[in-house]
Amino acid sequence: MKSTRALYINIHKLLIIPIVLGLMSLYDNFSIEAYIYLALHGTYSLLWFLKFYWFRDEGFRVQIPVLKGVFSIFLVMTGYYVAPFILISQQVKASPMFISVVLFFYIIGIFFHFVSDIQKYYTLKYKKGLITEGMFSRTRNPNYFGEIIMYLSLALFSKHWLPFVIIVSFTVFVFLKIMKQKDAFLSQFPEFEAYKKRSWLLFPKFF
Repeated sequence: MKSTRALYINIHKLLIIPIVLGLMSLYDNFSIEAYIYLALHGTYSLLWFLKFYWFRDEGFRVQIPVLKGVFSIFLVMTGYYVAPFILISQQVKASPMFISVVLFFYIIGIFFHFVSDIQKYYTLKYKKGLITEGMFSRTRNPNYFGEIIMYLSLALFSKHWLPFVIIVSFTVFVFLKIMKQKDAFLSQFPEFEAYKKRSWLLFPKFF
């Protein structure tokens, strides 16, 4: 029995808001910090579904076995629930300056993640091939760069080391593997070597 890869990711995104609200109710924590976290992570999940509806990545249509989807995607992604659990259960408090830093990195991450995905979708829709302009001019994976920055901002909000370990692990064992596979695919294009020299795999190469 198989289902699309998107199913397990979408279930995870769908659960973000009810889980955070459930944690707030369970720990009787309706602080400004808890509501800000709800707004940040909840907004991301809503934007995810808008992206899925308007400019869906073709990779999400891939069919995979149900058990593989449950164990290698959904259960792995539950690690993203650790940050809100810590923040809410431990009644984490944050100064206005600290919150502004969290918001700064969150907004940067959201921008890179969604804007680059939009550029990729519409560029490939009308012109197949290597994308080397705009947000892809200095990094070959601006979407993953943005997503990682966004999740790091939520980890920062928790003021705990564990969410950082989870995100770094996810980056090394999941995102990095996907990015290397993408590089291997793009190497078929003759202009890839020149593009590779002026861009980095993940972080933007500004100099």
